[in-house]
Amino acid sequence: MSAFRLLASWLLALLLAAFFLHVTIHPWPAITHGYVKLYDAPGENLPFTALARGTGVTLFEPAGRLASGILELIAGVLLLFPFSRRTGAGLSVILLGAGVALHLSPWLGRKIPLPEGGTDGGTHFLIYVIALSVSLLLLFVHPVRRTRY
Repeated sequence: MSAFRLLASWLLALLLAAFFLHVTIHPWPAITHGYVKLYDAPGENLPFTALARGTGVTLFEPAGRLASGILELIAGVLLLFPFSRRTGAGLSVILLGAGVALHLSPWLGRKIPLPEGGTDGGTHFLIYVIALSVSLLLLFVHPVRRTRY
């Protein structure tokens, strides 16, 4: 096992775990209302409210948001342990890929409307694309444990 791959695996896993912690329960450095899945009150989360409005399916907010947040927390915990890191990276690829796909759909769009008017300029979409790229890179970089028979 290469020392570089091990170091890269740890750095990417910690980066993704911090990202999942940020978007689910811990808004840092300042509270950003409308983007933290398990912190926002029902109807306040901007992406899921826009998705529920665009599709007409009211289950997206708050049930879909809470389910997504819990799965992202599980992925973040799995990423912290080397023996479950590939599983966590795979789960994060599925979750982030679904998020990117929803952003590319006509229901949500790349730019999320803000309550005071205007849009976020595609920042949320860009962050999810970067996080998806990091999780795909982690799947490639994390060393595979080979068993001997």
